[in-house]
Amino acid sequence: MDSKDSKKLGRWYFGGVASAGAACVTHPLDLLKVQLQTQQEGKVSIVKHTLKIIKKQGFLALYNGLSASLLRQGTYSTTRFAVYEVVKQGIETPGEPLPFYKKLLIAGSAGAMGGVFGTPGDLINVRMQNDIKLPPDQRRNYKHALDGLIRVSREEGVMKLFNGCSTATGRAILMTIGQLSFYDQIKQHLLQSGKFEDNLGTHFIASLSAGAIATTLTQPLDVLKTRAMNAKPGEFKNIGQLIVYTAKLGPLGFFKGYIPAFVRLAPHTILTFVFLEQLRITFGYTPTDKKI
Repeated sequence: MDSKDSKKLGRWYFGGVASAGAACVTHPLDLLKVQLQTQQEGKVSIVKHTLKIIKKQGFLALYNGLSASLLRQGTYSTTRFAVYEVVKQGIETPGEPLPFYKKLLIAGSAGAMGGVFGTPGDLINVRMQNDIKLPPDQRRNYKHALDGLIRVSREEGVMKLFNGCSTATGRAILMTIGQLSFYDQIKQHLLQSGKFEDNLGTHFIASLSAGAIATTLTQPLDVLKTRAMNAKPGEFKNIGQLIVYTAKLGPLGFFKGYIPAFVRLAPHTILTFVFLEQLRITFGYTPTDKKI
């Protein structure tokens, strides 16, 4: 990559586009993660569960809720990437990377905003992915993400769309810190070592590391968020009851679905940043260009 490409900056919407592209590839893994997290009793391997879904529902069942996943990326990821990039570019001096603590603060704030804006799409996403696991008479059968938003608003009230917002926002803060700030910092250290160049290999190493960190940071809240969003009305009065209920499984109950979560998040993180970097190189701008 030449020096001109290395100096290019990304536009505010690149993160949402890159995340949506990654979601199209990793959606089946996200669906399996959600279904394993909402299972209270027994243990089913990811392979056995996958084969069961394909046998009963067909291969396309693994893409159930894809429209909601794209809606979530369009709100949640676009917001957090946009806030992070705009703020970072606004206060960063060219050639002088921000201190890591500032990246953490920016990422945490961006994640909080993304968590709030993305909660409705996240709720519909969780419900649509979990639907095929339920008996036919208990399924919600949302036609697509928009239908889900409308039906929840009519049948359960608009505020129900923000059910699980606190855990979703907490998770989004940790996820954005784990992904964006750590990716930036790891990439910066690799480049400063003199042994790496700003290329696909460096992007892969930095994004894989960020994916592992993000998974570990977010898994407990991810489990609680998924269960809160999928809960029946009145099943849990507050987050405390949900924590106690989950704790009955033992400490590992908060890391239920960790393997599929990492298997899904690692490629999703890698693809997101690879797509993001390619968008930056191809359609980005230098600080002297006029921003759009």
